[in-house]
Amino acid sequence: MSRITRVEVHDFEYEVENLSGAGKYTHNHVAYEKGARLTLAKYAVVIETDDGARGEYVAMWGATRPALAQTLMLAPDLLGRDPDMREAIYDDFKRRLHHFDHMGHGPVDIALWDLTGKRLGASVSQLLGGYRTRLPAYASTFHGDRKGGLDSPRAYADFARHCYDLGYRAFKLHGWFDGDPVAEAAAIREVGHTVGDRMTLMYDGACDLKTFADALHVGRACDDAGYFWYEDPYRDTGLSAHAHKKLREMLRTPLLIGEHIRGLEPKADFLLAGGTDFVRVDPEYDMGITGAIKTARLAEALGLDVEIHAVGPAHRHVMGAIRNSNFYEVALVGPDCPNIVPPVYACGYTDQIDCIDAAGTVGVPTGPGLGVTYDWDFIAAHTTRKHVFEDVR
Repeated sequence: MSRITRVEVHDFEYEVENLSGAGKYTHNHVAYEKGARLTLAKYAVVIETDDGARGEYVAMWGATRPALAQTLMLAPDLLGRDPDMREAIYDDFKRRLHHFDHMGHGPVDIALWDLTGKRLGASVSQLLGGYRTRLPAYASTFHGDRKGGLDSPRAYADFARHCYDLGYRAFKLHGWFDGDPVAEAAAIREVGHTVGDRMTLMYDGACDLKTFADALHVGRACDDAGYFWYEDPYRDTGLSAHAHKKLREMLRTPLLIGEHIRGLEPKADFLLAGGTDFVRVDPEYDMGITGAIKTARLAEALGLDVEIHAVGPAHRHVMGAIRNSNFYEVALVGPDCPNIVPPVYACGYTDQIDCIDAAGTVGVPTGPGLGVTYDWDFIAAHTTRKHVFEDVR
């Protein structure tokens, strides 16, 4: 039996161009602004064992400051443990974070899966039970702006057409931060009128609409335009199964809820209460690959589809191992600005807008573990603080 002897957490910062936001410690409220430079903070986890094995993961959308604090809580508890006992670690860490939102658990679990895959010479999707190697992708937009980017319904429609020309066959729009239902409905209908005959369309309210009535108004626009799903409509923040059950009863467009409900049991309760049609999961948000696969199997048992939130190699491996999922989310994209995920790969892996092939798909990495090589020179050059936990026995 091997045991974990060292855990490192690298806190780093980097810049992106033509985007502005609320601050470097959050990815919320980020939108296009020509000439702007936005500094963002993420973190990386490294787990080492006494037999020389090493697991790595750089967290993406889940790398918030609260998540970092939770990861630092968990890291010392890994020391001395068998890294292959992921299920036992999952169970213990779920209990350890029961007073919190569990966000710091995901990157640790993902790094453990990477470690095991590298030791066995198998990819994570192979360990999970491979189902496919190419994933249909959709372009998932930044929020709208009033600064020359996605600043009108026409701009959204033009960008959707651009994404179609790149090879995407599915497109999701996030509207404006002010949650104006009239403006949101206009954008939904304009995109539907422009590309609805050749693209699968989704809408994500991102919990910006203010009332149930607003959500109903926008949902009817989704109905009119034939949208594939309607996601996180309004400011209950995606938590009320009762409210979304009522919304489902009044609309034709299927709902996708669950991004803000953490872990298997709450998602099961929400689903069984009738609060959603599609099930949302994220290996960073939902206690790792271990937690995400549990949720995917829950949905499968009920004959439903599970949709993976956001991007990253862990996300591709989870989707590559399951049948009941439709699209990989290339998030976030917009005209004249990059995806805000950090450029931490030294192997050609990318989640920028041009990551798809001619068929509109992305590949599941095939190498051992997560199948990516991280650019540790870049991470080291941008690290602001490095936390190290060692077993000194």
